[in-house]
Formats: sequence, structure tokens, C-alpha cells
Amino acid sequence: MTNLFFESGNLEATEAFLSAAYTPMQIGGRPADTRARISRTEVGGLSVDRLSFGYTMGYDAGCLGKVCLVTMHSGTIVDTTGGREEVFGPGETFLLAPHDRPYEGQVRQARYTITMFDPRLLGRVASLPGGKDVRITGARAVGPAENRRLGAAVAYLRDHVLDDSAVSADPDGLFVSTAAQHLAATVLATLPNTARGDAATPRDRRDAHSDTLRRAVEFIEANAHRDITLADIAASIPVTARAVQYAFTRHAGTTPLAHLRRVRLTRAHAELRAADPAGATTVAGVAGRWGFAHQGRFAAAYRQEYGVSPSVTLRSG
Repeated sequence: MTNLFFESGNLEATEAFLSAAYTPMQIGGRPADTRARISRTEVGGLSVDRLSFGYTMGYDAGCLGKVCLVTMHSGTIVDTTGGREEVFGPGETFLLAPHDRPYEGQVRQARYTITMFDPRLLGRVASLPGGKDVRITGARAVGPAENRRLGAAVAYLRDHVLDDSAVSADPDGLFVSTAAQHLAATVLATLPNTARGDAATPRDRRDAHSDTLRRAVEFIEANAHRDITLADIAASIPVTARAVQYAFTRHAGTTPLAHLRRVRLTRAHAELRAADPAGATTVAGVAGRWGFAHQGRFAAAYRQEYGVSPSVTLRSG
């Protein structure tokens, strides 16, 4: 895990820090109040930054190279890229700019969170046929409920996943990578993008037979401890991701990723049962090792499956 912190009242120093931390940019304006505060936590290709500016700052920046989500807490950000003027305010979570295009605008006495990740993760999660790239085609969520859902995903990542204790209990990175996949899936479900209207082909339906299900289940069983996606499962057979989804729906009444979560839940249960109650094993540590990024959801799923809380299993081991 990498942690950075910057605080300054010097505009030149702020410009230099922002250019190094994000992309080369120029800050416009000469405000009277020049306070700026920025902190960053980064691990496994994910970064979450908290920023606070006590003044109006104009910026003209190059390509970020990453998906960049902004959650506004106070103040406003005005996007003026391409001559437009789009204003974002408190409570909104939005895409700052396409990852491969320059952008410009103003931060107006704002406090906000920036979350960034590799855009290739969208393609891994979407698993489009032919390995097609996924592009986000709009800055705002498709509706108010989707905006709240996206904001909640960012908040959970910021407050609970990128935490020293959580990361130290995740030596293989499965906890962080699962959380990153969840965030990417939430982005695809809430922001306009090129994957939303993708349809299955007749071949996908033909390939969705019981042998596809069997081979997918075998791959999941053998690799549940690894950071795998739907694309990895499909490539192991090989068929398209759509065919795998159809096979699970048709023959098992579930989805590939739901089956993966159940296998991991089973492995977590076995680890809790085998643990010494007086030892160093913790429920949070076991959940993190098996990729459960949300402790509350892990406990709820565990109780539904086994009839007791994971802590009861650990104490009775």
C-alpha cells in the first residue's frame, strides 16, 4: 500500500504535485486563499484520493490513462472540455473524463474524492465477445438510484477496503481485486457505456450446454483462490462469456460469479472450522482471503448458508 499526503498554500507547488500525481496540468487563476490538501491511498492498481481546495482553480490537463470517478462532498466542479459547461455538485459521483482524452474545467472551493483504476478492468468484467474494449459514453449515472449505488461503492472502497488492516490481512490481493471488480461492475451497471446493449449470438446459445457448465465448474473449483473473472472462466473452455452465463442459467439456475462466491464461501467455512479458536485467525482475515470485500454481506451470506454467524463457527472450532 502506498500513502501520499500533500498540503500547501503555494500554487506552483500544488500544480507540480497534481501534475505528478495525475497528469501534466496547468492551474489558472491567482486566488487570495491558496490552501490545498490532498491525500492518496493506493494498492493493487486502485487509488482513492481525498482533495480539498479553498479556492477556485482552473485546470487544463492531459490524458489520465485511467477511469477517474469523482464524488463531490462540497463545492462544485465545472467541466468545460470542448467548450461545454457541465456543473457537478454535492452528492454526485461522475466520470471526470474519458481515460484517453485531455480535459479542462474549474474546481470551485470544493472537497471531493477521486477514485481511479485501469480501464482494462472494465473489459475483464464485461467479457465482451472478441475481447472488445468497453468505453464509458457519459459522465453521469443513468438515474438517481444508480448515482447513489455508484457513490456507495466508492465510499465502501475508500472507507473499508483501502485500509491498512484490511490490506495487511490480504497477502494474495484477492480481497482488493474482488473489490476492484465489484467497483468496475458497478460502473458498468450505472454509467452509460458500450457494453450495456451487448447481445448474445446464436452460437452462444448453442455452446451453453451441460459440458460447458461442467468444465466451468471444474475451473472455478480449481482456481477459487485466485483473482479470476468471467472472462478467465470462459477462456478455459473455450467459449464466450455469454455462453458460460447461459449455461449456468439454463442448467444450474445461477450465474458463474454467484457459483464462484458460493465456492469461496465454502472454503471460508472450512477454514473457520479448522482454525484454533485461541489462535490468531479472525473472521475478517478469512473473509478477506476468500475475496469477500464487504464484511456485512459475508456474514449475512454465511448465516443464510450455515445457520450461524462466522464468529460462532470460529469460536466452536
